[in-house]
Amino acid sequence: MAVIAVTKERRAGETRVAMTPDTVKKLIAAGFAVIVESGAGETSSYPDADYAAAGADLADLGAALAKADVLFKVRGPTEAEIAGLRAEAIVVGMLNPHQDKATLQALAAKGVSAFTMEFVPRITRAQVMDVLSSQANLAGYRAVLEAANAYGKVMPMMMTAAGTVAAAKVFVMGAGVAGLQAIATARRLGAVVTATDVRPASKEQVESLGAKFIAVEDEEFKAAETAAGYAKEMSAEYQAKQAALVSEHIRKQDLVITTALIPGRPAPRLISADQVASMRPGSVIVDLAVEQGGNVEGAVAGEVVETGGVKIVGYANLPGRIAADASALYARNLFAFAGLFLDKEGAFAPDYEDEILKAALVTRGGAVVHPALAS
Repeated sequence: MAVIAVTKERRAGETRVAMTPDTVKKLIAAGFAVIVESGAGETSSYPDADYAAAGADLADLGAALAKADVLFKVRGPTEAEIAGLRAEAIVVGMLNPHQDKATLQALAAKGVSAFTMEFVPRITRAQVMDVLSSQANLAGYRAVLEAANAYGKVMPMMMTAAGTVAAAKVFVMGAGVAGLQAIATARRLGAVVTATDVRPASKEQVESLGAKFIAVEDEEFKAAETAAGYAKEMSAEYQAKQAALVSEHIRKQDLVITTALIPGRPAPRLISADQVASMRPGSVIVDLAVEQGGNVEGAVAGEVVETGGVKIVGYANLPGRIAADASALYARNLFAFAGLFLDKEGAFAPDYEDEILKAALVTRGGAVVHPALAS
């Protein structure tokens, strides 16, 4: 019987956990044995007793690693964790492969097979494994709450005996999973919402949520989406036209949330220092891309920067600020992925030619094997 282990997250600021008591039960029912490092779920509000009640064995770090056929992680394992694994083990997590190449090299040197969940292809049978969507959805929701918390006024219009309070104006830049959830959340809180994105398909989605779409809709805009549904990087000419439109719009906004990311590349700059300066004092910007370099000039990862009375919120790991639900969704993504390690008879026999496993595999046989990571 193959053993799946989960250990505490040891990267700074990470509060999530890669397995919940609910997925422990499901993994055991699927034919796995489960080992949980004591205290692994504490920061996500999942106590050891709940894991034990679900059927997991509790162990210290060394024992969990030594027995693991598969190690589930949220972030990449530390050097100490990698050292404790057996060479034939499998590691599954969000390994940040484009930025954290040192961890990939350490995993390769150990000889383990590692899968990064960011590379799971966006195909129908892999939707339940899409960690980028599950976590971005929560990040978009939390971004609005962080913006509202930093804002010195209310979000909805209020009519009182003492007068009327105007609704906040919210501008969401980037209408992917995070952006659409931010739009929906801001609308639920009563804000007047506008949004922009370079992908033409996003216009209908934005408008379906009751927001107004803002973009330069020229020929380049109409071809600005990859076959996989990601935004393409736009030309300098388009960026200039869009920046002019955004500059006029942004100075009238109370809250701005930026969500734009390009896989494998630094986050595109959406808001300049001049645009920040044009906003009214008391306005708030939340930069969801701050960990990938940021969409906003002046944003600092992990900090709230105030410039000219405008707050730029650069909190890292927003899903980790709602760790219980973020962990629950992520753990279900991993449970679905683990099913690919079983053959039709339920035996542990990973098929490395399966299109999903092949796409997510980053190290095997002592080397970094993913073509996108070739040095």
